Amino acid sequence: MEVETVGEKVGEVYRVSGPLVVAEGFKARMYDVCKVGEEGLLGEVVGLAGDRLLVQVYEDTSGIKPGDKVEGTGMPLSIDLGPGIMRSIYDGIQRPLPVMKEIAGDFITRGIEADGIDMKAKWEFNPVLKKGDNVKGGEILGTVQETEIIEHKILVPPDVSGTITDLYSGSFTVQDTIGVLDNGTELRLYHRWPVRIPRPYVEKLPPVIPLMTGQRIFDTLFPMAKGGTGAIPGGFGTGKTVTQHQLARWSDSNVIVYVGCGERGNEMTEVLEEFPELLDPKTGKPLMERATLVANTSNMPVAAREASVYTGMTIAEYYRDMGYDVAVQADSTSRWAEAMREMSGRLEEMPGEEGYPAYLASRLAEFYERAGRVKTLGGQIGSVSVVGAVSPPGGDFSEPVTQNTLRIVKVFWALDTKLAARRHFPAINWLQSYSLYAETLAEWFRENVSPEWTELRTWMMEVLQEEANLMEIVMLVGKDALPEVQRILLEVARYIREVYLSQYAYHEVDTYCSTQKQYDMMKAIKELDDIFHKALDAGKTIDEIENVEGREDFARAKFSEDYKPLLDEAVNKIRNALLGGGA
Repeated sequence: MEVETVGEKVGEVYRVSGPLVVAEGFKARMYDVCKVGEEGLLGEVVGLAGDRLLVQVYEDTSGIKPGDKVEGTGMPLSIDLGPGIMRSIYDGIQRPLPVMKEIAGDFITRGIEADGIDMKAKWEFNPVLKKGDNVKGGEILGTVQETEIIEHKILVPPDVSGTITDLYSGSFTVQDTIGVLDNGTELRLYHRWPVRIPRPYVEKLPPVIPLMTGQRIFDTLFPMAKGGTGAIPGGFGTGKTVTQHQLARWSDSNVIVYVGCGERGNEMTEVLEEFPELLDPKTGKPLMERATLVANTSNMPVAAREASVYTGMTIAEYYRDMGYDVAVQADSTSRWAEAMREMSGRLEEMPGEEGYPAYLASRLAEFYERAGRVKTLGGQIGSVSVVGAVSPPGGDFSEPVTQNTLRIVKVFWALDTKLAARRHFPAINWLQSYSLYAETLAEWFRENVSPEWTELRTWMMEVLQEEANLMEIVMLVGKDALPEVQRILLEVARYIREVYLSQYAYHEVDTYCSTQKQYDMMKAIKELDDIFHKALDAGKTIDEIENVEGREDFARAKFSEDYKPLLDEAVNKIRNALLGGGA
C-alpha cells in the first residue's frame, strides 16, 4: 500500500497487538497524539523502539492492518478548558457523550471527533482588567456565568504574559478573540492544556482546613483536609458508590469532578442517571450545575481508561486555578491500574508484583501528588481534593494497588463487608481506617466548633478500641462473665456505633450532619457514660442500665431537624430513670 508522505508526520502500521499499534516511517515524541487508519483513530505514543513508534490507541483497533496510514499531530494529548465544562459528560479523552450520541446514535462508532466544549455557544464576557494592564499566566481576565451556581473565571493561559492592548466585553463564542497582548498573542475564552502535565502554581499550602462532608464517621474520626488525598477500598456491595455520592453532594467543595474509570456499564449508567437528579443542598439546584462526569466503562478500550484520570485531574486543576475548592472522585483506581497492566504486557515490559508494571507506585503517586491546596499563579487560593475508590479483588487489602495507594494517601476509609452484611452504613471499619490529618486539623475544630472536640474524638476512639479488645473475651466466655464496668463500656460503645457512626444516606435529615450537631451528639454520649458510671456507683444493676427508659428516644433524636431539645430530653429522661434527677 502506498502511503502519502507529508514531511515526517505520516507513516504506516507495522504491527497490531490489541490497542497497541507499532508504527514506522515517521518521527514523533513520547506522548504525541497520532491518528491511525482511514478512520483516524486517536492514539498516543507510549514507547520508542529504534525507528518504530509504539502507539496506544484509545479506540477499538479491529480492522487495522499493517500498511495502514498513521499520522502524527505533533501535539501531546490535550483538552479544551473553558466555559461549558460544567454539566458535561465526557469519555476518557474529553469527547462529550451526548454529542457523540447525536453523531452516531446509541452505539458509538470509532473515529468520532468532537470538541470538548461547544465552540458555537455564546457566552457573556465581563472583563475585570483593562487596556494597558500587565498580565501574567493564571491571572483572571474577566468572568462568564457558566451555570447558575458557577461563575467561570477566564484565565490568562499559564504560559502567556504581556500588556493588554485590547480587551472587549460582550457576547462571544469560545473561539472569538476577546483581547490582544502587546506581543501579538490573542486571548480567547478557552485554551488547551496537556493532560499529563500538572498545571503550575506558586506554592502548596499546608492542609489546615478540613473538607467537611456532613458524614459523622469521616468528619469526626477520620477527617480529610481540603487539598488532601484519600482512598476508599472495599469489596463488592460495601457502598463505595453511595459513599462517593454522599461526598459529592455534601462536601463543602465548589466543584465536583467524578471520574468513572473502568466501572461496570450498569454501575456507570446508574451514576449517569442518578447524578443529574441529585440536588445541590446549598442552592436547591441540580448538582450537575457544579459537576462534570468523565465516564469510561469496563468495556471501553483500556487505553482511554488510562487517560481518563488525567483528563479529570486537569479539569479539576483548571477550576482550582480560578480559586475554587474542587473534589475529584475517582472510581476506581484499580481499573485504571488494570489498564496499565494490560498496556505494560503488550509493551513487553518486565512485570512487577501480580503482573502490574514496575512503575505502578510512581504512576499512582504522580496522580495523587496533583492534589493540594495552593496559591495559584493569579494569587487565588484553590484546592483539589482527591478521593480514589479502590476495588481490591475479593476485598483483599494486601494486593498491590491498595498497598501502593496507602503509601501515598493520608486518609484511609476502609469499607468492611461484614459491616455491610449487618446493614451498618456507611460500612467504614473504624479499627482499620485512619487519617494523618487529624492532628493538623485539631486546631481548626478547637477554634471553630469546640475546645472539647479533640478530647471527645479521642475518647470515642479509645472506647471503640477497648470494645474490640473485650469482644474477643465475650466470644469465649460470654458478656455476663465481664465485670460491670466493662459491660458499661460495651453499652456506651453500642451507642457510639449504632447512634453516632451509623448514618442513613437516604433519610432527608440524617443524610447530612453539621459539625455542631456532631459535637452535641458526642457530648450527649459522653454524658450518658458519666450517668451510667454514677448509676453503677449508686447501686443500679447493669441490666437496669442496659434497658433504661429513654434509650430509644436518644437514638431517634438524630432524625429530627430540631434535634437539640429531643437529645437533651432523652439524656434527662435516662438521668432521672437511673439517678432520680440527681447529679
